[in-house]
Amino acid sequence: MPAAKSARHTDAAPASYEQALVELEQIVQAMEGGQLSLDDTLAAYKRGNLLLQYCRDKLQAVEQQVQVLDGEQLQPLRTEPDEEDDRV
Repeated sequence: MPAAKSARHTDAAPASYEQALVELEQIVQAMEGGQLSLDDTLAAYKRGNLLLQYCRDKLQAVEQQVQVLDGEQLQPLRTEPDEEDDRV
């Protein structure tokens, strides 16, 4: 099972954010399948945590870069129109 193999290499950093997501999906599928041994499940869990932290760190770094590029003028997206917009 590929996820179990990669889970044993808990210190190997992923090559990219996208690769980390693919590996996370594989780990989840393997764990949900219930076919992993207890040791492999623990290794997969540890690897998943490492990948999750990698993804969070990567997203935070990108967010900071976007804020710098936008002059820190980022504002939350509006999900509902303002009342003033309805008066047109």
